[in-house]
Amino acid sequence: MKVRSLKLREAHKATSSNGRRSFCSVLWDQQAYHVVTASSADPTIAIHDSLLPSSPPKLLQHHRDGVTALALSPNSTCLASGSEDHSVKLYKFPGGEFQTNITRFTLPIRALAFNKSGTLLAAAGDDEGIKLINTVDGSISRVLKGHKGSVTGLAFDPHSEYLASIDSTGTVIYWELQSGTTLHTLKGIAPNSGFDRSIMNVLSWSPDGNKLAVPGLRNDVVVYDRDTAEKLFSLRGDHTQPICFLAWSPNGKYMATSGLDMQVLIWDVDQKQDIDRHKFDERICCLAWKPIGNALAVIDCTGKYGVWESVTPSSMKSPTEDVPNQKLNNSNGLLLFDEEEGEELSTSGSLSDLGEDSHGESEPPSRKRLHKHSAYDNDLEEDGFDDLSLLPKVESHKKARRKHSESADNGKGGVSSKLTSVRPKMQVAFQPGATPLQPGKRRFLCYNMLGAITTIEHDGFSHIEIDFHDTSRGPRVPSMNDHFGFTMASLNENGSVFANPSKGEKNMSTLMYRPFRSWANNSEWSMRLEGEEVKVVALGTAWVAAITSLNFLRIFTDGGLQRHVLSLDGPVVTASGFMDELAIVTHASECLPSDEQMLEYRVLNITNGSQPLRGRLPLTPGSHLTWFGFSEEGQLSSYDSKGVLRVFTSQYGGSWLPLFSASKEKSDENYWVVGLNASKLFCIVCKSPDLYPQVIPKPVLTPLNFSFPLASSDLGADALENEFMLNNMHLVQVQKQIEVAGAGLDTTSLDDEAFNTEAAQDRCILKLIASCCNGDKLVRATELVKLLSLEKSVRGAIKLVTVLKLPNLAERFNNILEERLLNESKRAFETTLLNSNCNASSITNDIAPSKTIFSTEQSKLPGNDIPLSSSKLSAPLFTKKAKIQEAKVGIEKTEEKQAAMVADLGKVKTTEGKNGAKLNNAGDMKKVGETSQPQSPAPSNDQEKVKKAEVTRRASNPFMKKLIK
Repeated sequence: MKVRSLKLREAHKATSSNGRRSFCSVLWDQQAYHVVTASSADPTIAIHDSLLPSSPPKLLQHHRDGVTALALSPNSTCLASGSEDHSVKLYKFPGGEFQTNITRFTLPIRALAFNKSGTLLAAAGDDEGIKLINTVDGSISRVLKGHKGSVTGLAFDPHSEYLASIDSTGTVIYWELQSGTTLHTLKGIAPNSGFDRSIMNVLSWSPDGNKLAVPGLRNDVVVYDRDTAEKLFSLRGDHTQPICFLAWSPNGKYMATSGLDMQVLIWDVDQKQDIDRHKFDERICCLAWKPIGNALAVIDCTGKYGVWESVTPSSMKSPTEDVPNQKLNNSNGLLLFDEEEGEELSTSGSLSDLGEDSHGESEPPSRKRLHKHSAYDNDLEEDGFDDLSLLPKVESHKKARRKHSESADNGKGGVSSKLTSVRPKMQVAFQPGATPLQPGKRRFLCYNMLGAITTIEHDGFSHIEIDFHDTSRGPRVPSMNDHFGFTMASLNENGSVFANPSKGEKNMSTLMYRPFRSWANNSEWSMRLEGEEVKVVALGTAWVAAITSLNFLRIFTDGGLQRHVLSLDGPVVTASGFMDELAIVTHASECLPSDEQMLEYRVLNITNGSQPLRGRLPLTPGSHLTWFGFSEEGQLSSYDSKGVLRVFTSQYGGSWLPLFSASKEKSDENYWVVGLNASKLFCIVCKSPDLYPQVIPKPVLTPLNFSFPLASSDLGADALENEFMLNNMHLVQVQKQIEVAGAGLDTTSLDDEAFNTEAAQDRCILKLIASCCNGDKLVRATELVKLLSLEKSVRGAIKLVTVLKLPNLAERFNNILEERLLNESKRAFETTLLNSNCNASSITNDIAPSKTIFSTEQSKLPGNDIPLSSSKLSAPLFTKKAKIQEAKVGIEKTEEKQAAMVADLGKVKTTEGKNGAKLNNAGDMKKVGETSQPQSPAPSNDQEKVKKAEVTRRASNPFMKKLIK
């Protein structure tokens, strides 16, 4: 065999201060555009452009000590690095922007590895234990302990079921990821590297996941079985010293090995023979196959790296030919296919068959589906297909064909002679917070803001567990064995409800309720439905609801009493409960030709038997509903497959506000919604292409800020405009709660919340005014100042534009302030007169109406002389308002001239001219609000009471609320 040589170039100063060689790392990105290198003697990570080898690399300098391990996520968007400084860091790739220190150890890190989806990062080193880290939120999902020496190698199997690890003593452990337990421990099967940190024992799974390769004790490579850990065969050739690194080719046909004898050998794994080799001047401590092409990147222990081109002979199969398609094992149960494959679909089936498994027709082999045995699970599969948006992509290239069940061409792959357009499918029913069935894996029946219900099938029955996120909010609920095969559930503080689709000879569906607390024994109950199956279940305060395939809404008490059976006017899509309210979504009609779902929502109050809300449910064009429910405050909300969250508001007669759009977030993430509160959306972040979370590792809720889909502003103040709209929305909600609270209830806390929101809104408006002034948008600034609630805020706006040297704008702001103060005085006097007229008979019987209007003596009556607690004005809101207005009259109507001015409202302009001296000068604005206070007979204590009352009242004009200095 011909021995060849390769020239390497320096990437790192890889010799430590004591003269020892170092361990260096090298890897490719997914598209083979970049090569990443690092050294345990250099804190710098280098990203090299493989297309321009002569260009200088991009350097990442965030570690304090040498970098001992590198790992790149499968989609090549996230780079992880471990170091002698005990930290694990994450970077964006290929940009190299530092993201976070995702974890720390007490000793140096030696090995890193991502799982197939990139959501889990395994990290280990000289510390005891392997950390499994959730890359979404940085939480430690699990710590695996079992090794006696330093862990030097980690590898997730391609099926995401096992993790293999190896330590410096040569021990290999198989870990089961779902349970975190040890499956197999193989002691001393690899060389003992001792304390030489430039040599790392490694191991590697074959691309198909069936074999694990480990360096052997006889200068060879030993290959073990995936499940049994039994030795299958070994590769033994011309290595004269132990193997220190190995790597499978992308297609698994070849393997590259590096030895302490400074050789790199290329093996034909099927033939168990070495087919080529390289001899180097230094030991090659890491190597990586190029994902695209026929090349191998290598780096030696001095920090020099290079690319070995044409690794395998041209007469043999390329190392990247026939690569196993790992996308086949995605979590949604679909086998993905390329767009080119879509053009060449077998004509034995039509595209519409993907969503019509229940017809029992054969399926195109190029789009094989994992079969499910229940109608409910088939529905979930259809949802999964819609989520991937495969149908539009394929239909744009080729029209779908309707299958003929008796056509002989189906078996021969012939072409059907009749072509027709595909009719859009109506969305099937789904349970909010549930994930699709995955054979052999635990899944969620329900996941909400309170807790989760999970199930896994085992030996003909299922095992169900209920867990609360906050154990203080719910009791400890024992797990149960499920012999009914429940596929949907709902959970609240009082109990849980379960249901299954029709099954058995009698085609019966079962509904079961389990309360968490009860004074009586045997409080659990169940109902059997014959000839119909439950589609969706929901829970509320003292009631249970189930909606069936016959469009029946069945309402039960929590004790099992059947209260109501209602007929719905369309097939159900989903439902959700909150306290006394049940929200239901049904189909209003067939889908539009544009593939838009026509859905209708309604909200029922179970306690009083009313329907407060009903209307069409808005969706993004081409999308379907993926989540529906209530916020923690009771706001009706929806989320569609295009990533748009909408919240219902009473404004404009009942409208839906788009408060979040996933298109504004990271493109490689999917958001599985769990719930929301007044300010945050809570979801589980799934890395594309995953659409649903896994039960293990335990998912973590990620809070996301609300953000309206605003147009790009010419001010460049999108964040301020978003805050402005959110404050408005919150203020409307609070004011609605104050109205709903009704008479006789204490609304002090709501008043305080509304006032705080208005103060925050004023601060936001002042910032927007500053942006408008800087952007020369003075008309917009004038519009904004009219929206300020507090007098102090308007004066602040005047000072702001004065500092910005905009005298014309300052004069306009002054005029706005004067006009509002004067209008407020008018309204105050009119309200007081109205209240006085209503209660005149209770004050005196011999005072003429004209005196009541014009007498200045009557305007000086103390406030407690006029009873304001009549039945007509029983609400605290109006009582406060009346007292404030009467007190204000006592202060401001002391002069006969002013009383006449307000009484004769048609002569306001004339009176304004007489008082112009008080209103024209911006420097004398304080006098406008004080209006002849030195001549007022009202004492200063009364004025202070008025100010305090103004802070807490809910006036129709919010400008009357003033801050107490």
